Amino acid sequence: MSEDNKLVIENLYKIFGPSPDEAMKLVEQGYHKDDILEQTGNTIGVQDASFSIRAGEIFVVMGLSGSGKSTLVRMLNRLIEPTSGAVKVDGQDVTQMSKKELIDLRRHNMSMVFQSFALMPHKSVLDNAAFGLEASRVPKDKRRERAARALESVGLGAWIHSFPHELSGGMKQRVGLARALATDPSIMLMDEAFSALDPLIRTEMQDELLELQHKDQRTVVFISHDLDEAMRIGDRIAMMEGGRVVQVGTPEEIVTNPANDYVRSFFYGVDVSQVFSAGDIATNKQVTVIQRPGVDVGAALSRLREHDREYGVVVDRDRQYQGVVSASGLAEAYDSGSEDRWSMAFEKDVEPVTNDRPLTEVLGIVADSRWPVPVVDGEGRYLGSISKTALLQTLKKAG
Repeated sequence: MSEDNKLVIENLYKIFGPSPDEAMKLVEQGYHKDDILEQTGNTIGVQDASFSIRAGEIFVVMGLSGSGKSTLVRMLNRLIEPTSGAVKVDGQDVTQMSKKELIDLRRHNMSMVFQSFALMPHKSVLDNAAFGLEASRVPKDKRRERAARALESVGLGAWIHSFPHELSGGMKQRVGLARALATDPSIMLMDEAFSALDPLIRTEMQDELLELQHKDQRTVVFISHDLDEAMRIGDRIAMMEGGRVVQVGTPEEIVTNPANDYVRSFFYGVDVSQVFSAGDIATNKQVTVIQRPGVDVGAALSRLREHDREYGVVVDRDRQYQGVVSASGLAEAYDSGSEDRWSMAFEKDVEPVTNDRPLTEVLGIVADSRWPVPVVDGEGRYLGSISKTALLQTLKKAG
């Protein structure tokens, strides 16, 4: 995932009602939205939203009903006109685009998937998926070819000649997803896209989205009121309350450091074992020994004793994990006089875990281990260790 910002939202407001300018003056004076509604008849839909969305991430916006999340996402492509503020896509302000530029953006760079499938019953699955391209006047053969590829990518390649009434709810939503993908957008806006589906199909669609994201790395803005869904698919989450964005962060950051009582109540009691991975709680508090020419088990033993530690982690110069040693094992190897003292010193049956391994799979390993469990990245580089103490502190901090 790129760290470059694909979307930048700056001081974005939406005021519904007869006199938005009057309401804005009261907002600037610090009046509460309820007082503004009472005095002017205007409703504050979104208030002073400012955040950025990175290229290639799934960015989830969530909050209670009426928090402003659907209004917010519809302002990103100006289905709802902002009252003030800026929405920048690759540095270009959407709020300043001409009608022609805006149409071009919607047709080629920013697709939207709604909760409603909105399929046309008289058109085949293929033609439904190709409808956006048809509206853009793409030649028939070309648009059908692109729609067929999109349908194949969501597992509906065998259903292209079927009609909507022949499909299940999950399949219909896949057609809606394929229709958005057919235009090959760099940004996808998804407003409660899976909320009308039953739980099993909903999970399947989440998996489908994650798989598509793994292949194509689009920027996805996903609106949801479902906590499990947000935690499962979101790279980062924006929490909205009363039209305001009150916190933006990774699921782990929000669980462990909620911005206020509203956010805390949302995430209270979340099963953190479903949220965190091994890399999230690994620490570098264990003694490390760099295995290189001139460093023997005696030097490693001295280092452990100096820091009053029973166990240490051995790495090479490139931080490649080598193994775990204990003070007693090092002492025994040193006294043996063997030429291959290092191989004698390593603790047997120590298996590191990868940083992306879910905490659900790590809990038992840490609980049963005599030593802190080493964590490595996908290339075997040592990142840190998980001790029983660190694990308990994480669980306690998350409530």
